[in-house]
Amino acid sequence: MSEMGDNRDRQNDRMTGSSELVLETRGLTKNYITAVGELEVLRGIDMNVAEGEFVSITGPSGVGKSTLLHILGGLDKPTTGEVKVCGHHLEQLNDTAASRYRNKEVGFIFQFHYLLEEFDALENVMMPLLVRGESRNKSQGIALNLLEEVGLTARATHRPAQLSGGERQRVAVARALAGRPRLLIADEPTGDLDGDTAAGLHELLERLNKERDLTLVVATHDMSLANRAGTPYQMMDGQLRRRA
Repeated sequence: MSEMGDNRDRQNDRMTGSSELVLETRGLTKNYITAVGELEVLRGIDMNVAEGEFVSITGPSGVGKSTLLHILGGLDKPTTGEVKVCGHHLEQLNDTAASRYRNKEVGFIFQFHYLLEEFDALENVMMPLLVRGESRNKSQGIALNLLEEVGLTARATHRPAQLSGGERQRVAVARALAGRPRLLIADEPTGDLDGDTAAGLHELLERLNKERDLTLVVATHDMSLANRAGTPYQMMDGQLRRRA
């Protein structure tokens, strides 16, 4: 079956309520020890995210949005609770297994692009595949296709310093997609961009969600991005609440 056919099947599954869950959390908490005592950041997060769903999380700075995303991405562990992503119980993974999960199952986009300055756009997109052990030729072919998908074929040989802010973030999107992740996590992906450039990235993320049936979880202050999500949440007092 073709990838397009697979996408249509998954979209139909979501409409009938039978779509597979990509992400589940139960009673998720995260506490930090500070000089003045224990700080509760997450206070019992329960959420389900189905394959192909677009979830946005809004809320004031410091409320725990990034903490939640770091746990979902395997960059941090919860204090208590369960988090299951793509079949993996993340709280049980050792460092090696967590690294493998991050490389194969999940893609990240951050507020800042974190591109490698000494490499051009093409090489930056290739990097996760080379780390995985793919051949250079295969990695290059996948990276070129992704740069075309995000509209940057003509900028493939340019280094980050030669790209605009919006172009650098599009390269970061292509890099996040290189390993064909089931889940794409974005933490304030347009926070460092001007309004017009941010709008272009909003459209790109929405298109990827629809055309690739890609599961998206995005934390943002930008309501124009948050409102594109089919499942909008607000985080307050360490808990998630569905926005109307």
